[in-house]
Amino acid sequence: MRETELYAPIKVYLERQGYEVKSEVRDCDVVAVRGDEDPVIVELKLSLSLALLMQGVNRQAMTDAVYVAVPAGKGRRWLGQVKDAVKLCRRLGLGLISVRLQGEAVQVHVDPGPYQPRKVKKRKEALLREFERRVGDPNTGGQTRPKVVTAYRQDALRIAAYLGENGTGKPAQMARQLEVPGAGAILQKDHYGWFERVERGVYELREQGVEALETYADVLEGLKTG
Repeated sequence: MRETELYAPIKVYLERQGYEVKSEVRDCDVVAVRGDEDPVIVELKLSLSLALLMQGVNRQAMTDAVYVAVPAGKGRRWLGQVKDAVKLCRRLGLGLISVRLQGEAVQVHVDPGPYQPRKVKKRKEALLREFERRVGDPNTGGQTRPKVVTAYRQDALRIAAYLGENGTGKPAQMARQLEVPGAGAILQKDHYGWFERVERGVYELREQGVEALETYADVLEGLKTG
């Protein structure tokens, strides 16, 4: 496939809306003009890329009506790419077009326009709550998510260390002594598979919990000094 194959369907699409369309004008792949309106610029590429987005951003020096266009893909992967691309294009003020060459179908996923991101108060609060609850900085930026030490994991490790030292324990007792208000919920949910209820209101450590104490020995040491 060549970028030039995207031109004809987009030209037809714009002409049907009353635009006069020409290609390769002042380094712009597609330029469309309708009356006294600002010109529309469309940049063509064979894939969504940083280079394509930068081209679009550079064209915004001439007009706010800038689109980037790519061939349409197939399947869930493509749908995921489009979803992410729409978010990014909105942030950049760009429009996004995909072209399905079979049948020359043109789809506008988002139009250019100013964008003000909507802040989600609950997400901000959750971010700050996690930041405040986490002791020290036990992770390294960029590491894989399953290994990230969260405040929840730190609380679970406190409980595991207590059980490792005392053999068994009661949720209320551990909540008080360890200053982990959610001890009961952590033990009941047993998210990591570390804990086992031996009788009503009494828990002990599973073998996986003993292994966790070794795996996260450095984290536990940090909790003591933190």
